[in-house]
Amino acid sequence: MDKISAKLLSWASILEDATRDQALATSTMPFVYPHVALMPDAHLGKGATVGSVIPTLGALIPAAVGVDIGCGMIAVRTQFRADDLPMQRRGELREAIEQTVPLSAGVYNADVTREHTGARIAGLEASAECAGLDPASYAGSWRLQLGTLGSGNHFIEVSLDEDDRVWLFLHSGSRGVGNKIAQHHIKVAQRLCAQWWIDLPDRDLAYLVQGTDEFWAYVRELRWAQAFAFENRAEMMDRVVTCVEAWLGTAVVAEQVINCHHNYTEQERHFGKDVWLSRKGAIDASEGRWGLIPGSMGTRSYVVQGKGNPVSLNSSPHGAGREYSRSKARRTFTVDDLRAAMRDIEYRDTDAFVDEIPAAYKDIDVVMKDASDLVEVRHVLRQIVNVKGD
Repeated sequence: MDKISAKLLSWASILEDATRDQALATSTMPFVYPHVALMPDAHLGKGATVGSVIPTLGALIPAAVGVDIGCGMIAVRTQFRADDLPMQRRGELREAIEQTVPLSAGVYNADVTREHTGARIAGLEASAECAGLDPASYAGSWRLQLGTLGSGNHFIEVSLDEDDRVWLFLHSGSRGVGNKIAQHHIKVAQRLCAQWWIDLPDRDLAYLVQGTDEFWAYVRELRWAQAFAFENRAEMMDRVVTCVEAWLGTAVVAEQVINCHHNYTEQERHFGKDVWLSRKGAIDASEGRWGLIPGSMGTRSYVVQGKGNPVSLNSSPHGAGREYSRSKARRTFTVDDLRAAMRDIEYRDTDAFVDEIPAAYKDIDVVMKDASDLVEVRHVLRQIVNVKGD
């Protein structure tokens, strides 16, 4: 751990100057208590750094959660082992998943008639009513978004652990409806800070003050979007399980299920005070807490348990973290480079994924070494099937 300032502690051995400066600016906000914790996978974000943990008293920065509210991971450990899989037919499974789970930005379900989907939507409708929220005011298609993956670094994978046990693994968040909720509240915070003549180091660090109507409206809608993200992952996992069952002709037994956010806010107690803890690209690593830390496309992922490190605010990294922007990755790497990185992994061979090449990300092994006092690694997963949206 590196003490950059009294208000900024870092676990990142790979840290660009611009990222450090951005995190320093966040740490100077007067309501930060006790300090910002910078995770090993930290990189530049909008307003607040991706891979930062930001505890606040009496205020919330909407950009400290980001625009993909509730983004996170879900994993299922199955009863299967590598020997149970028809490895030469992995393409059939990939194609089935691609046909069952809507992929890519703006691609949603045609209907919501599935049994689980309907039940989940009913629950979200009820919680929205309790929160005084009409999700359709943000996205009229929000119901059709449940059970959809998105694009970018969101993915679905089939992986094997160190004992060749089969895991199902996916990464996604609150989709378009969560993005619209986040964008709205970031703009509200910016308008209010301008109205009150508050000088900010970055306008995306605009905040909402606890006790105001705008603050509580954000909290209610944030919590709903986090619930949507959780159910979105669960719905997609149900569909992936169905595909695996059809592929193998055998029911899947879920021996372990882990579903965790890495872009979210909760009230927690740290250093003697109740704070609003915003994790933007970080997971809860309280003692014994199970978590998921994915690598980049084609690299290892990790199933972990938290060590409850109080100085890190019981947090750990959420993944590899980008080293190259998407545009720089496209200028630097080729589709042949991607093919070499994805050898032995079943994936859709397209140049659309070049900006997701592992070399565009930090080395996940370095990230995990930096996180050694934050989490205990329980399982190391290697991909055998990868599904992504354009």
